[in-house]
Amino acid sequence: MPELPEVETIARGLAKRISGDSIESVWLGPKPEPLKSSAAEIAAALEGRRILNVRRVGKHIVFDLEGNQNGAAKIRAQWIVHLGMTGSLLICPAESELEKHTHAVLQLASGRELRFIDPRRFGRLSVIDKFEAPGAEPLQIDFEGFTALFRGRKTPIKSALLNQKLLSGVGNIYADEALFRAGIRPRRRAASLTRDEFKRLHSSLKRVLKEAIRLGGSSISDYVDSNGEEGFFQLKHRVYGRDSEPCLVCKTRIKRIVIAGRSSHYCPSCQK
Repeated sequence: MPELPEVETIARGLAKRISGDSIESVWLGPKPEPLKSSAAEIAAALEGRRILNVRRVGKHIVFDLEGNQNGAAKIRAQWIVHLGMTGSLLICPAESELEKHTHAVLQLASGRELRFIDPRRFGRLSVIDKFEAPGAEPLQIDFEGFTALFRGRKTPIKSALLNQKLLSGVGNIYADEALFRAGIRPRRRAASLTRDEFKRLHSSLKRVLKEAIRLGGSSISDYVDSNGEEGFFQLKHRVYGRDSEPCLVCKTRIKRIVIAGRSSHYCPSCQK
């Protein structure tokens, strides 16, 4: 599933290429699963609108659309895209072949098309007036606010990092990588971490996310950016997906465990 760096990469790419373009028409496929709002609601909210900006909120891509005039009031709208596990948003020439599993096509005034493709149909499309993430923004939260999120929580720190109501955008890959760099085992109870350990984790998480964004995210499955290109941060993974391989720091074999149904990877020697 695309996590914060992948979604940020896609949003930045889309913002650069289609901000200011207008949506002339919308085609939505027959599969109902991707539609969190009805097809009629999505088409009515998007058609004829100019795209003001594209940005990330948590793991969601938000398209800010220019308001339509309705009497004396200007009605704004946002198109919200959640990529699920295998979703992608691609800018394509209108004449290019329509890929299998394409669920939405936006015809743009520039002559290009924005296409939403999702083989497993876990992604979601909706329209809303104002979208807000349920949790804090990992790249913006300060140390005191970060520590307050986990104070007194008896759940494993890995589970707490994945809780989108606490932090919006952090997923399996970057939780594992941040915990390794902070020297903290994923099964440690959040409440057991010392202030120094929280400082290391806060710093490590931001560092990992920023580096992953710089490298275009991690392409370990279906993820590609809005140009159809893969990211490179998977080449920097120190623990994620490396179970039974030697730790890059101490050569101890990386372990894989399951916490609350999610795989977690760590070094038994480097992480305490």
